[in-house]
Amino acid sequence: MLRKVAVVLHRQVALFEFGVVNEVFGLDRTDDGVPAFEFLVASPQPGVPLSIGHGATVVPPHALDDCADADLVAIPGGSTTPDFAPEVLQTLRTVVDNGGRVLTVCTGAFAAAEAGLLDGRRCTTHWRHGAELARRYPAAIVDTDVLFVDDGPITTSAGTAAGIDASLHLVREEFGPEVANRIARRMVVSPHRDGGQRQFVEAPVPACESDGFAAVLDWMVEHLDVDITVDDLAAKMHMSTRTFARRFVDEVGVSPHRWLTEQRVLQARRLLESTTLPIDEVASRVGFASATLLRHHFNANVGVTPTVYRRRFAAG
Repeated sequence: MLRKVAVVLHRQVALFEFGVVNEVFGLDRTDDGVPAFEFLVASPQPGVPLSIGHGATVVPPHALDDCADADLVAIPGGSTTPDFAPEVLQTLRTVVDNGGRVLTVCTGAFAAAEAGLLDGRRCTTHWRHGAELARRYPAAIVDTDVLFVDDGPITTSAGTAAGIDASLHLVREEFGPEVANRIARRMVVSPHRDGGQRQFVEAPVPACESDGFAAVLDWMVEHLDVDITVDDLAAKMHMSTRTFARRFVDEVGVSPHRWLTEQRVLQARRLLESTTLPIDEVASRVGFASATLLRHHFNANVGVTPTVYRRRFAAG
């Protein structure tokens, strides 16, 4: 069970990354039906202030020994240099040996790697530091195209806000989507970004300087279930197909086909979350000719299949 959560701070502390873990696990939200976590903040020298920059400090009250029986130990980012305190590395190993989990946020992955916990495992970190992580720890399988990676007892997350996604993922895996969604609502963040997908943030219809293009975007969203061709759209704008396609990219930033596909996938996500419609019916309602085509585009855009997405995020 995920009950005792510890954050290990060392050297200069990345305040946002620390705050992310505290927001998910350290705040009492039992009034909203969220289980209570025993949350502690530890360091190699409890009681000694650690810098968070600009002359401010944070003072961890707990010793590393207090983390040994934690269900989850989190390492926020802050440094990529290899001179981690040996007792910090041993704490991570001990937690895993005792059956616990380790969560790293951003460059916190370097501590897990230095402890040997990423050898032979897939992992991620901030995209700016992925090449360095892979170079320094060649036994780690570094993937910076994802938000976070679960591999055995180790969860590594990408830069900064991806720590929110990884933390909510751990809650979701342990307590189900409803508890994770309650925390996300309180944090005013999307509960729908998962590790392997490219992005689960809903994309609004882009604002266009051209009233005509804004109108055609609205029309496309309202008619996702019908066959829409670029010729049809060009005719609505009284343009040639070539001119329309060029102007569309200039105004919207992507091709008409890509934008339409993304909107269909977005609507499919909503139906998967809120209905029990069969996959074939979902495909039909959003304009894909078959469930196979929906699966192809859904997986390409989201990074998981429609079935997996529904299992994780369906209401109720």
